[in-house]
Amino acid sequence: MGMGLASGCAEVDLSGYEVPAPVETKVELPPPPIASFVPPVVHNGLRDDMRVALTFDACPTTSEYDERITKVLQETRTPATIFLSGSWVKHSPQTVLELAHNPLFELGNHSYTHKHMTELKPSEALAELLHTQAEIYNLTGQIPEYFRPPFGEFDTRLASEVGKAGLTAIEFDVASGDPDDHATKERLVPWVLKLARPGSIIVMHINHKQFHTAEALPDIIQGLRKRGYELVTVGQLLKERPPPLCNDPRQVSPLQDAVSSISVP
Repeated sequence: MGMGLASGCAEVDLSGYEVPAPVETKVELPPPPIASFVPPVVHNGLRDDMRVALTFDACPTTSEYDERITKVLQETRTPATIFLSGSWVKHSPQTVLELAHNPLFELGNHSYTHKHMTELKPSEALAELLHTQAEIYNLTGQIPEYFRPPFGEFDTRLASEVGKAGLTAIEFDVASGDPDDHATKERLVPWVLKLARPGSIIVMHINHKQFHTAEALPDIIQGLRKRGYELVTVGQLLKERPPPLCNDPRQVSPLQDAVSSISVP
Protein backbone atom coordinates (compact mmCIF):
# COMPACT_ATOMS: atom_id res chain seq x y z
CA MET A 1 0.00 0.00 0.00
CA GLY A 2 1.31 3.44 -0.83
CA MET A 3 1.94 6.07 1.82
CA GLY A 4 -1.23 7.69 2.96
CA LEU A 5 -2.24 10.78 4.83
CA ALA A 6 -5.02 10.70 7.38
CA SER A 7 -7.79 13.11 6.57
CA GLY A 8 -10.51 12.87 9.15
CA CYS A 9 -11.32 9.13 9.35
CA ALA A 10 -10.36 8.35 5.74
CA GLU A 11 -6.87 7.72 4.37
CA VAL A 12 -5.73 9.62 1.30
CA ASP A 13 -3.43 7.65 -1.02
CA LEU A 14 -0.38 9.76 -1.99
CA SER A 15 1.42 7.12 -4.05
CA GLY A 16 2.65 8.51 -7.30
CA TYR A 17 2.16 12.07 -6.11
CA GLU A 18 4.77 14.43 -7.47
CA VAL A 19 5.63 17.68 -5.77
CA PRO A 20 5.09 20.46 -8.31
CA ALA A 21 8.06 22.60 -9.24
CA PRO A 22 8.00 26.04 -7.60
CA VAL A 23 6.51 28.74 -9.71
CA GLU A 24 8.88 31.60 -10.39
CA THR A 25 7.32 34.90 -9.47
CA LYS A 26 8.68 38.33 -10.19
CA VAL A 27 8.89 40.45 -7.07
CA GLU A 28 7.63 43.95 -7.69
CA LEU A 29 9.15 46.50 -5.34
CA PRO A 30 7.04 49.49 -4.33
CA PRO A 31 7.97 52.78 -5.97
CA PRO A 32 10.38 54.95 -4.01
CA PRO A 33 8.72 57.57 -1.81
CA ILE A 34 8.32 61.00 -3.26
CA ALA A 35 10.65 63.41 -1.47
CA SER A 36 7.93 65.89 -0.62
CA PHE A 37 8.57 66.18 3.12
CA VAL A 38 10.92 68.96 4.14
CA PRO A 39 12.39 68.59 7.64
CA PRO A 40 11.24 71.46 9.86
CA VAL A 41 13.39 73.97 11.69
CA VAL A 42 12.93 74.26 15.44
CA HIS A 43 12.90 77.69 17.10
CA ASN A 44 11.62 76.75 20.54
CA GLY A 45 10.14 74.07 22.76
CA LEU A 46 6.65 73.91 24.20
CA ARG A 47 5.31 77.23 25.39
CA ASP A 48 3.57 75.70 28.41
CA ASP A 49 6.80 74.15 29.67
CA MET A 50 8.86 76.20 32.15
CA ARG A 51 12.13 75.08 30.64
CA VAL A 52 14.76 76.98 28.67
CA ALA A 53 17.76 75.76 26.67
CA LEU A 54 21.02 77.71 26.74
CA THR A 55 23.02 77.19 23.54
CA PHE A 56 26.50 78.37 22.61
CA ASP A 57 27.99 78.55 19.12
CA ALA A 58 31.69 77.90 18.55
CA CYS A 59 32.34 79.72 15.29
CA PRO A 60 35.61 79.38 13.33
CA THR A 61 35.92 83.15 13.00
CA THR A 62 38.38 82.62 15.84
CA SER A 63 39.64 79.44 17.48
CA GLU A 64 39.74 81.33 20.77
CA TYR A 65 37.86 79.58 23.54
CA ASP A 66 36.36 81.34 26.55
CA GLU A 67 36.80 78.70 29.22
CA ARG A 68 35.17 81.07 31.73
CA ILE A 69 31.81 80.16 30.21
CA THR A 70 32.13 76.44 30.81
CA LYS A 71 33.49 77.16 34.29
CA VAL A 72 30.31 79.08 35.13
CA LEU A 73 28.14 76.33 33.65
CA GLN A 74 29.91 73.69 35.72
CA GLU A 75 29.88 75.69 38.95
CA THR A 76 26.15 76.35 38.59
CA ARG A 77 25.39 72.82 37.32
CA THR A 78 23.81 74.24 34.18
CA PRO A 79 23.31 71.99 31.12
CA ALA A 80 23.94 73.51 27.70
CA THR A 81 24.11 72.60 24.02
CA ILE A 82 27.29 73.71 22.24
CA PHE A 83 27.24 73.93 18.44
CA LEU A 84 30.72 73.31 17.05
CA SER A 85 32.10 74.34 13.68
CA GLY A 86 34.10 71.52 12.17
CA SER A 87 37.19 73.64 11.60
CA TRP A 88 36.98 74.84 15.23
CA VAL A 89 36.97 71.20 16.30
CA LYS A 90 40.02 70.51 14.17
CA HIS A 91 41.98 73.37 15.75
CA SER A 92 40.78 72.83 19.34
CA PRO A 93 40.71 69.03 19.81
CA GLN A 94 41.61 69.02 23.52
CA THR A 95 38.89 71.53 24.32
CA VAL A 96 36.32 69.52 22.35
CA LEU A 97 37.29 66.33 24.18
CA GLU A 98 36.80 68.08 27.51
CA LEU A 99 33.37 69.31 26.40
CA ALA A 100 32.40 65.88 25.07
CA HIS A 101 33.30 64.12 28.32
CA ASN A 102 31.32 66.54 30.48
CA PRO A 103 27.79 65.14 31.10
CA LEU A 104 26.37 68.67 31.34
CA PHE A 105 27.07 69.41 27.68
CA GLU A 106 25.50 68.27 24.44
CA LEU A 107 27.46 68.78 21.20
CA GLY A 108 25.86 70.00 17.97
CA ASN A 109 26.89 70.71 14.38
CA HIS A 110 27.53 74.32 13.26
CA SER A 111 28.79 73.58 9.70
CA TYR A 112 32.47 73.32 8.87
CA THR A 113 33.59 76.72 7.60
CA HIS A 114 30.65 78.91 8.76
CA LYS A 115 29.73 79.99 5.25
CA HIS A 116 26.36 81.38 4.15
CA MET A 117 24.97 77.90 3.54
CA THR A 118 21.83 79.01 1.72
CA GLU A 119 24.14 80.36 -0.99
CA LEU A 120 25.95 77.03 -1.46
CA LYS A 121 25.08 74.29 -3.91
CA PRO A 122 23.16 71.45 -2.21
CA SER A 123 26.16 69.13 -2.54
CA GLU A 124 28.42 71.74 -0.94
CA ALA A 125 26.03 72.27 1.94
CA LEU A 126 25.79 68.53 2.56
CA ALA A 127 29.58 68.26 2.49
CA GLU A 128 29.81 70.98 5.17
CA LEU A 129 27.43 69.04 7.38
CA LEU A 130 28.99 65.62 6.90
CA HIS A 131 32.55 66.92 7.26
CA THR A 132 31.67 68.35 10.66
CA GLN A 133 29.84 65.17 11.68
CA ALA A 134 32.94 63.15 10.81
CA GLU A 135 35.29 65.55 12.60
CA ILE A 136 33.29 65.37 15.83
CA TYR A 137 32.71 61.61 15.63
CA ASN A 138 36.32 60.74 14.85
CA LEU A 139 37.51 62.80 17.81
CA THR A 140 34.84 62.09 20.42
CA GLY A 141 32.88 59.04 19.28
CA GLN A 142 29.69 61.12 19.50
CA ILE A 143 27.30 61.76 16.61
CA PRO A 144 25.52 65.13 16.84
CA GLU A 145 21.77 65.14 16.33
CA TYR A 146 21.27 68.88 15.94
CA PHE A 147 22.49 71.54 13.53
CA ARG A 148 22.62 75.31 14.06
CA PRO A 149 22.87 77.16 10.72
CA PRO A 150 25.51 79.92 10.57
CA PHE A 151 24.02 83.43 10.78
CA GLY A 152 20.61 81.82 11.42
CA GLU A 153 20.15 81.49 7.64
CA PHE A 154 17.86 78.66 6.56
CA ASP A 155 15.67 77.76 3.58
CA THR A 156 13.98 74.78 1.96
CA ARG A 157 17.02 73.64 -0.01
CA LEU A 158 19.21 73.63 3.08
CA ALA A 159 16.46 71.85 5.02
CA SER A 160 16.63 68.99 2.53
CA GLU A 161 20.39 68.59 2.97
CA VAL A 162 20.06 68.77 6.76
CA GLY A 163 17.58 65.90 6.55
CA LYS A 164 19.96 63.87 4.39
CA ALA A 165 22.66 64.30 7.03
CA GLY A 166 20.31 62.91 9.67
CA LEU A 167 20.20 66.19 11.59
CA THR A 168 17.49 68.43 13.03
CA ALA A 169 17.91 72.17 12.46
CA ILE A 170 17.85 74.26 15.62
CA GLU A 171 17.37 78.00 15.42
CA PHE A 172 16.49 80.15 18.45
CA ASP A 173 13.88 82.59 19.65
CA VAL A 174 16.21 84.62 21.87
CA ALA A 175 19.36 86.12 20.31
CA SER A 176 21.53 87.41 23.14
CA GLY A 177 23.42 89.70 20.78
CA ASP A 178 26.67 88.95 22.60
CA PRO A 179 28.90 89.55 19.52
CA ASP A 180 27.77 93.19 19.49
CA ASP A 181 30.47 95.61 20.69
CA HIS A 182 27.85 97.37 22.81
CA ALA A 183 26.58 94.18 24.45
CA THR A 184 28.02 94.70 27.91
CA LYS A 185 27.01 92.67 30.93
CA GLU A 186 24.67 95.48 32.01
CA ARG A 187 22.82 95.24 28.71
CA LEU A 188 22.99 91.49 28.07
CA VAL A 189 21.44 90.36 31.35
CA PRO A 190 18.16 92.36 31.22
CA TRP A 191 17.85 91.77 27.46
CA VAL A 192 17.96 87.97 27.74
CA LEU A 193 15.74 87.88 30.83
CA LYS A 194 13.21 90.15 29.12
CA LEU A 195 12.94 87.97 25.99
CA ALA A 196 13.04 84.51 27.58
CA ARG A 197 9.74 82.62 27.51
CA PRO A 198 8.74 79.05 28.36
CA GLY A 199 10.41 76.76 25.81
CA SER A 200 12.93 79.39 24.67
CA ILE A 201 16.18 78.50 22.94
CA ILE A 202 18.78 81.17 23.74
CA VAL A 203 21.86 81.62 21.54
CA MET A 204 25.21 82.89 22.81
CA HIS A 205 28.84 82.36 21.79
CA ILE A 206 31.78 80.57 23.34
CA ASN A 207 34.55 81.37 20.88
CA HIS A 208 35.65 84.87 21.81
CA LYS A 209 37.05 86.18 25.09
CA GLN A 210 36.33 89.78 24.11
CA PHE A 211 32.59 89.12 24.27
CA HIS A 212 30.95 89.85 27.62
CA THR A 213 29.09 86.53 27.67
CA ALA A 214 31.04 85.02 30.56
CA GLU A 215 30.53 88.13 32.69
CA ALA A 216 26.77 88.16 32.09
CA LEU A 217 26.18 84.42 32.29
CA PRO A 218 25.99 84.00 36.12
CA ASP A 219 23.28 86.67 36.39
CA ILE A 220 21.43 85.26 33.36
CA ILE A 221 21.37 81.78 34.90
CA GLN A 222 20.35 83.11 38.31
CA GLY A 223 17.68 85.36 36.81
CA LEU A 224 16.13 82.56 34.75
CA ARG A 225 16.01 80.22 37.73
CA LYS A 226 14.47 82.91 39.93
CA ARG A 227 11.70 83.19 37.35
CA GLY A 228 11.03 79.47 37.74
CA TYR A 229 12.78 78.16 34.63
CA GLU A 230 14.59 74.83 34.53
CA LEU A 231 17.70 75.00 32.34
CA VAL A 232 18.13 72.04 29.99
CA THR A 233 19.87 70.97 26.77
CA VAL A 234 18.10 71.18 23.41
CA GLY A 235 17.76 67.40 23.43
CA GLN A 236 16.04 67.47 26.80
CA LEU A 237 13.81 70.34 25.71
CA LEU A 238 12.58 68.44 22.66
CA LYS A 239 12.69 64.78 23.67
CA GLU A 240 11.41 64.58 27.22
CA ARG A 241 8.05 65.89 26.03
CA PRO A 242 6.65 65.78 22.50
CA PRO A 243 8.15 68.69 20.53
CA PRO A 244 5.88 71.49 19.34
CA LEU A 245 4.78 71.98 15.78
CA CYS A 246 7.90 73.33 14.16
CA ASN A 247 8.20 76.13 11.68
CA ASP A 248 8.12 75.24 8.01
CA PRO A 249 11.46 76.35 6.52
CA ARG A 250 9.55 77.72 3.55
CA GLN A 251 8.24 80.37 5.94
CA VAL A 252 11.63 81.19 7.45
CA SER A 253 13.50 84.05 5.84
CA PRO A 254 17.30 84.24 6.13
CA LEU A 255 18.48 86.01 9.26
CA GLN A 256 14.88 86.22 10.50
CA ASP A 257 15.85 86.30 14.16
CA ALA A 258 19.60 86.66 13.97
CA VAL A 259 19.54 90.15 12.50
CA SER A 260 16.35 91.48 14.08
CA SER A 261 17.51 90.62 17.57
CA ILE A 262 21.23 91.24 17.37
CA SER A 263 21.07 94.92 18.32
CA VAL A 264 20.99 95.03 22.08
CA PRO A 265 18.92 97.91 23.44
